Amino acid sequence: MDKEISQNLINQRKSKKWFIGLSLMFALLVLLYFFRNSLQSSLEASKIRTAVAEIGSVENTLTASGEVIPAFEQSITSPIKASIKKVFFSTGAAVKAGQPIMDLDKSLTLIELEKLKDQLALKQNSIGKLKMDLDKKIYDSDISDKIKSLTINRLKADLEDTKRLQKVGGRTQEDVTKAENILKIAELEKAQLENELNYHRKSVGANVRESELNAQIESKNLKELQHKITMADIVADRAGVLTWVNDKIGSAVNEGEMLAKLADLGSFRVEGSCSDTYSDQLKVGIPVIVKVNEISLRGIVVQIKPSVANGIVQFSIALDDNKHASLRPNMKVEVFIVTNRIANAVRVANGPAFNGKRKTSVFVLEKGIAKRREVEIGLSNFDYVEIKSGIQAGEKVIISDLSQYEHLQEIKIEQR
Repeated sequence: MDKEISQNLINQRKSKKWFIGLSLMFALLVLLYFFRNSLQSSLEASKIRTAVAEIGSVENTLTASGEVIPAFEQSITSPIKASIKKVFFSTGAAVKAGQPIMDLDKSLTLIELEKLKDQLALKQNSIGKLKMDLDKKIYDSDISDKIKSLTINRLKADLEDTKRLQKVGGRTQEDVTKAENILKIAELEKAQLENELNYHRKSVGANVRESELNAQIESKNLKELQHKITMADIVADRAGVLTWVNDKIGSAVNEGEMLAKLADLGSFRVEGSCSDTYSDQLKVGIPVIVKVNEISLRGIVVQIKPSVANGIVQFSIALDDNKHASLRPNMKVEVFIVTNRIANAVRVANGPAFNGKRKTSVFVLEKGIAKRREVEIGLSNFDYVEIKSGIQAGEKVIISDLSQYEHLQEIKIEQR
């Protein structure tokens, strides 16, 4: 038969189950505590960079490159074909207005000048001769016309005499016809002479005018060459610094060939370039930031070159402070094109912690503990990042790269 279990035994069994259950729960809590402690790593404060979130403006920028060049740079070219006789200044020298830079050998051009003078004298002499020839032709044609008029009058009289003699039987009809034909021929010859006379009178002005125009052209060529010879005295027309000089004495230079470059180093501008993928955002008048070493200079885009070469768009920048002491000719600089701007935003200094994603996670310091925080990023540039959500002004954010701790929610920051 089954034996009835006593109440004491039942109570002992229940107590034992409760004890085992509580023991297991305590052991689980202990394990969870140690597991959590094992996940919480530590990091020295000296190995991280932090920034305090603040309220301020943030500009969105596109990265470009640029080169500083003088705001004014004059290219001095040779106005004539010559050779370099003497150079008075070398590259880098400062010159004053009116100072000679170099001396050119102008002997060949002076010979050509004398040749042009002779040609002009011949043209002017030929004009006088042409006038005399035309006057003679007009005079001869006029005399021939008058003689022909007298001949016609005589022939008319002969015709009348022939007709009277025919009536009395002294001439035949054939003699009358012959006299009439001779008169008609003379009248036609007179008409021809009158037409030729009119032509000579009309052509006199045209022929003389043509010769005078040719002489004027020769005169202008002469004046142009005289001006070029004057300009061949290579002098500085303003004060500046010679950024380049052709100092090869004795070398031949052609007309239009570069001799020197004179720059005013008192002011500068920047020639920028960027990828053509940004061409739709690049506009005249758009603000830019030029980074000269650690100094930021403001300016605007004043010109965009129409052509695109090798996927690069070039543009010119006028600086607000184009006389800044840090500017040097041919200096390479960073250019940031400002495409958007927002004021009174929560911003944090830019750093490796921000990887360009719109939504990312960063660590925020709270009483010595860095806690992971999900944030939403807005505008950004090389200085600041806009925080649209996740961080409030006044909070301290770690801007160093902590991607190796991405599995942790908290990091203990140790002060050593």
